[in-house]
Parts: sequence; structure tokens; C-alpha cells
Amino acid sequence: MNNKVLKWSYPVIRWAIAITFVYAGASKLPDTEAFSELIGAYGLVPESMVPIVAVLLPILEILAGIGLVFDLRGSLFVITALLLLFIGVLGYADYLGFDIDCGCFSPGDPEAKAFHGLRAAILKDGVLVGCSAYLYLWRIKTSHSPINILGTTFNKMLQGVKS
Repeated sequence: MNNKVLKWSYPVIRWAIAITFVYAGASKLPDTEAFSELIGAYGLVPESMVPIVAVLLPILEILAGIGLVFDLRGSLFVITALLLLFIGVLGYADYLGFDIDCGCFSPGDPEAKAFHGLRAAILKDGVLVGCSAYLYLWRIKTSHSPINILGTTFNKMLQGVKS
């Protein structure tokens, strides 16, 4: 493959995943009550924890997406872990025959109505996992290292302690 294509593929795919996650998280926050109902419908989170998860999950999606925009270390791991979690939850719900909104974006979003069904959401998440795998492979092939803010901060703190 052309080196120019490879050079641009990493930021384009990284930004596409990041924007998807920021949008998904931001679209859920305005109506956490409706998102709570969706989470509760899956029956996997204790009822008392559902409202907390309905707020924390979108915030985590937004933070991970922003981290991926800036290529911060750990953000791709968080996004990949979330995608695998989502695939597991959606697969479980599909296996049980649930006929509910995937909750991928805001509750009742037009995308969910147009592509009704959990299998379509599993497929989308699978594509995003594939894109994440590509980013990991690209990093390995090019010896690219994402920005390590925490490591830099901790190293500076340790240098101050040693002095």
C-alpha cells in the first residue's frame, strides 16, 4: 500500500472513531433518564446503579473520544474495551431475543429506528473493533507511541521528589 495512504490512514481512522465516541456520549447526556431506562432494559446492572451508569458511561465515552483525538495513551485501550463490552452486552441481549434499542446513541435516535435490531449494532461495533485493531497494528509497524500525559506528569513529580 502507498506510504502516503498509510501515513494518513492512522489520523483519519483515529478521528473517525473519536468523533463517533464523543457524539455517542454527548447525545446520551441530555436525557440520562431515558438512557437509564435503556440500560435497565438489559437487566445487567443493579437497579440502584443504573442512574449512575447512565451518567458515567457517556462521560467515559466522551473523555475516551477526546483522548483519542489528541492521541493520548490509554484512550484507544478504553475505547476498545468499551466496544468489546458493548458487543458482549448486545450479543447477550440478542441471544435472549430482546427487541430493544441498542442504546448506541441517544435513546430513540433515528439511526436506531432505521437500522432496528441488535445485530446491526453488533456489526457496527465489530467494524469499530477492526478499526481499533488497525490503529494498534499501525502503532506497532511504525513504532508510534501515543502521548503519555500521566507518565510525563509522574516523571516530573518523581524528579522533584528525588531532588
